[in-house]
Amino acid sequence: MNVDNEITIKVRDLSKRFDKLVAVDNVTLDIMKGELFGLLGPNGAGKTTLISMLSTMLQPTSGTATLNGYSISKEAINVRRSIGVVFQDTTLDEKLTGRENLELHGRLYGMPRDLRNRRIKELLELVELDQRADDIVKTYSGGMMRRLEIARGLIHRPKVLFLDEPTLGLDPQTRNHIWEYIRELNREERVTMLLTTHYMEEADSLCERIAIIDQGKIVALDTPENLKGRVGGDIITLTVSNETGAQKLVDMVQASDDQIDFSSITRNGTNIMITVSNGESAIPELLSIISRGSEIKVINVNLRKPTLDDVFLHHTGKKMRADTMDDMQRLRFIARTRKK
Repeated sequence: MNVDNEITIKVRDLSKRFDKLVAVDNVTLDIMKGELFGLLGPNGAGKTTLISMLSTMLQPTSGTATLNGYSISKEAINVRRSIGVVFQDTTLDEKLTGRENLELHGRLYGMPRDLRNRRIKELLELVELDQRADDIVKTYSGGMMRRLEIARGLIHRPKVLFLDEPTLGLDPQTRNHIWEYIRELNREERVTMLLTTHYMEEADSLCERIAIIDQGKIVALDTPENLKGRVGGDIITLTVSNETGAQKLVDMVQASDDQIDFSSITRNGTNIMITVSNGESAIPELLSIISRGSEIKVINVNLRKPTLDDVFLHHTGKKMRADTMDDMQRLRFIARTRKK
């Protein structure tokens, strides 16, 4: 695990209220130096509000948090000097070159010229944009823009880098390349990274620990493997022809006494997910139950081991996919990833 025994982000009972809405509800959290930490949650769960408070864009209603030893409420300027941010929406100046974007950012942070030039050279090489450094940014692809934005966020050597949906909407090949850059930057720069994402495989692949936030509260926190292990057993997923039949099957399984040793059963429309200790032995029992329900027509049966999607569904009652973007996110995605 790529962390030092030192807390970089320390959150204690942090809350944010907007009139009667509690967006973040008494969150307590430690993120270690050098850790690549994931924050997952459905839309409206409180992710953006929490990150906005940690990056000093919002004042908390109550509670405390420190970043690199500085209070987010009392030492906001020092916090801002300690962080880099890669926003979900593109914030590059597309009329400037890649090098000029980094130069501008370095100047805004008051970096001396020699240090600024050295860092620009290092980072352009690291994200493999040195051959395109003097091209206008509007000629870059979506993946190249994300790589430049990550480099820009690191130019002043921040202690913490916030990555808000860094690969949203990119094609799978480009997304995998960005993952490699994030891993390498984490190793090379020794920077603590806080990542939000809608891609479960991204969180599973990159993050050393993951927190799931729902309705403003942290509902799960651990390594990806431990989170998946806690779901337990095997996952049987059934697709039924209609919702009436799906609910009938759920009721029959729950009333089946000890016929099926299941730890959880959830229904999402016509899909039913059952967690069992032994999937192979449970399927015949399930088929026996199904045969007794005249309204139940099963279209598909799947048996597999738990994934982060299952963990997310278990804790929030919702599936989390990239296609859960709301309309505004879709418009932002289209504007950001189009090729110039």
